[in-house]
Amino acid sequence: MEITMYVNKYRYARYAFFKWRYQLEVYNKVILAVSFACITALLAQVRFYLPGSPVPLTGQTFAVLLSAVVLGKWWGGISQSMYLGIGLVGVPWFAGMNGGFSYLAGPTGGYLIGFVLAAFFLGHCVDTYVQSRRYWTMFALMLCANFGIVFGLGLLQLYGWLSLSGASVDLWGLLLMGLIPFIIGDTIKIAVAAGIAGGITPKQAYANEVDAIK
Repeated sequence: MEITMYVNKYRYARYAFFKWRYQLEVYNKVILAVSFACITALLAQVRFYLPGSPVPLTGQTFAVLLSAVVLGKWWGGISQSMYLGIGLVGVPWFAGMNGGFSYLAGPTGGYLIGFVLAAFFLGHCVDTYVQSRRYWTMFALMLCANFGIVFGLGLLQLYGWLSLSGASVDLWGLLLMGLIPFIIGDTIKIAVAAGIAGGITPKQAYANEVDAIK
């Protein structure tokens, strides 16, 4: 009986969290979006380069994915747009304390643009589909957001940057520089982020999700 009581309290807390984030005033959502932009910037400084790759391994992915879960489809994407926009005007908070348009035009710029689109995509799924909040579904969606969107755009720009720099690289070489070294680390981050997301989101409908049982 006592275990059932605690389980019910936990389920209510997840539902209350979802209700809270939907009912926040706009100024509170702005504050949270700025906060996640700052968290993304902080985790961007947790980085190291792997041999043979101009792309650093950072902790940003974790913040990007959780911003989508906590803030939803619009404000999660807006938080990453803030991170990108503030860095573009020169605030040195991209990886390695860099900033400015020249950094966006460099080898890692596509990954940064991918952060914004990935947050919009994942937030949309969390807001729209109850099933997306279950662990394995969330894990799969985060894999798609990270490796499909972030790395997809990142590899495109990396290839363009290498070509403009006069470097000749084939597809395998591109993947060795911009994707393969990061698969294990990013998958671990995604597994943790999916666990957190599954733990704080309700498994019942709240706001007319399209797969809700009527």
